[in-house]
Amino acid sequence: MRKTVLILLIAVIPFLGQAQDQQSPFYSGKKTADIVLGPWLQAVTEDSFTVVWTTNWDAVGWVELAPDDGSHFFECDRPKYYEMKCGKKTVGKLHKVTVSGLTKGTTYRYRILNQSVITAPDDKRLVFGITSGNDPFRLKPYTVTTRDSEAESCDFMIVNDIHANDSVFRALVGNVIAEKQDFVVFNGDMVSAMDNEDMLFNGYLRSANELFAHNIPFYYNRGNHEGRGLFSYHFLDYFPTSTGETWFMVRQGPCAIIFLDCGEDKPETDDSYFGLDCSDNLRTREAAWLEQAVKTKDYVDAPVKIVVMHAPPQPKGGWHVNAEIREKIMPILEKADVDLMLSGHIHRYEFNEAGKRASFPVLINKTNERHCFHVTAEGIQAKRMDASGKVIETYEFKEK
Repeated sequence: MRKTVLILLIAVIPFLGQAQDQQSPFYSGKKTADIVLGPWLQAVTEDSFTVVWTTNWDAVGWVELAPDDGSHFFECDRPKYYEMKCGKKTVGKLHKVTVSGLTKGTTYRYRILNQSVITAPDDKRLVFGITSGNDPFRLKPYTVTTRDSEAESCDFMIVNDIHANDSVFRALVGNVIAEKQDFVVFNGDMVSAMDNEDMLFNGYLRSANELFAHNIPFYYNRGNHEGRGLFSYHFLDYFPTSTGETWFMVRQGPCAIIFLDCGEDKPETDDSYFGLDCSDNLRTREAAWLEQAVKTKDYVDAPVKIVVMHAPPQPKGGWHVNAEIREKIMPILEKADVDLMLSGHIHRYEFNEAGKRASFPVLINKTNERHCFHVTAEGIQAKRMDASGKVIETYEFKEK
């Protein structure tokens, strides 16, 4: 009898261990960190770009890069790029990897990968899981083209004030790839408030990723509503810029584009900000940067100069944001040889000729419309379009 019981125990113990392992964190070491959303391209410059994506499990993420030369992605070991902090690879669900040292005006192929990471019960060691990501053996790799100040032209599209209306957003940006845009501009208030990640994903980001953002970058110019909600602190985590601030400059071909953060629209003491708003200080620091930016070679040498700012300038009156822009931003721009400003905020279309809102033209895009721009050294050609793709109006701004 004892011999029989011993044999049974020997036979059952491995299965008991397996059942226990399936309930333990170590069994999860084989878990795959699946991609929830991404990648989307950010902060593309002449020699770098940043890739952002999210996973459903803590992981180490990296980007592998290959030239767009017709070779198979698996022809050789491709260089790997990681996000690092304090000399260590980062671990988390949000992945933000910058690839640098590139050649301007050049197309590259890339793929993203993750390896799941599980903290051991004693928190003293890590257990690594399975590597996963987009596999170029079965799927075509993503591509990215670096900016080029010597390109003959610059083509881009602008949308704003979507306020998480994803169906309108999809209709407006559905032809980005077919129209061969160099990039897309989100000019603020893409959500009504940044309360959580899902609001970004469901409001526009999932659609952007599906339609174009893995191959064509967007530059996100913050509006006043992106400053609302506790998740607003994470804006630059999801939408990094070349300056590490919410203001920056992009040079593509003959066009230099300055992106300015207008900040909140009401005084900082307004109850709706719960005493947390510091937009006045933000605009002061931004103005100091702007004063230097308009003196840089990239800006001065550009035949065409465009400014993107969510809230349009107003010569007199208006809300607090208008007074701040008048005092801190416009004196610099009025001396900066600006050809065109692109704004939103008021939810209606306006074209203001030079001398009305500023000494340069100010074009305000409507919530359910888009504007497409073709810029050459000779000037700017613009199309105002509705969500169906119908051209409502065209403009031409000749280089001065």
